[in-house]
Amino acid sequence: MAEATIQKVQKKQRRIPRPGTAKYVWYKICRNPLAMAGVIVIVLLVVLSVLSPHIMKYDYAKIDMSNAYRSPNTEHWFGCDELGRDILSRILYGARYTLSVGVLSVLISAGVGVALGSVAGYFGGMTDQMIMRVLDIMAAFPQLLLAIAVSAVLGTGFDKCIYALGISGIPRFARMMRANILTVRNQEFVEAALSITCSKPRIIVKHVIPNAIAPLIVEISMSIAAAGLSASSLSFIGLGVTPPTPEWGAMLASARNYIRLYPHMIMFPGLFIMLSVLSFNLIGDAIRDALDPKLKD
Repeated sequence: MAEATIQKVQKKQRRIPRPGTAKYVWYKICRNPLAMAGVIVIVLLVVLSVLSPHIMKYDYAKIDMSNAYRSPNTEHWFGCDELGRDILSRILYGARYTLSVGVLSVLISAGVGVALGSVAGYFGGMTDQMIMRVLDIMAAFPQLLLAIAVSAVLGTGFDKCIYALGISGIPRFARMMRANILTVRNQEFVEAALSITCSKPRIIVKHVIPNAIAPLIVEISMSIAAAGLSASSLSFIGLGVTPPTPEWGAMLASARNYIRLYPHMIMFPGLFIMLSVLSFNLIGDAIRDALDPKLKD
């Protein structure tokens, strides 16, 4: 009986991937119902946004004044806006803009932040002081306020919104990466690499960053939700993706004057913003649990 129990435990342990690997992260996500619900929502949004021009009955940009302000019905499930455009078609097509802004802006922030934080943390001294003082000036402004300032300089549009959010998020990732590098750079494997005359760029890329990147993966997953929300905020005040592009924040901005008479025009875009932010946060929580060494099965 005891031998059978031991074999069962060993078999279960063999099925569990090694902690810290991508397979282990996916394993933890699959075991978390809320995280899997978030994955399903995001995958559905991505698939529907790509296929929306082919599967939707109505064109997202087609104006039909005879259907202006139409409430939800069997023909238009989410109703129509002030120009008679189908809201469901616009929401599904607009998902590609809102989600793309969130993902691409975080990739810019993380890429530049990891590079600056790695250089500052590894070399220290004057290099560290120069980089961190510039980042301190940027961090002195709230991220959304800094994004608004950058948008005001660069102008409006899809690509400008990505740059604005990407630049405003750099200090957070750089500071986190620098702190991680400071704990890693004096460990034995770095000294071993130095002893065999590895170049400093190779040490940073091959040894230091891979051992300090895990906390940033969690931050990236959580930041996508915040970036998507910030993108909608910029579009809402006219500094992000502007009409007639069907971005969710822009849809909220154009519908805010009709909130009392036609609440469906603002309710459905807001609902999809909430669902996407919640889904990314649930996925980020699961990734954090998978990469936290203090948490064990």
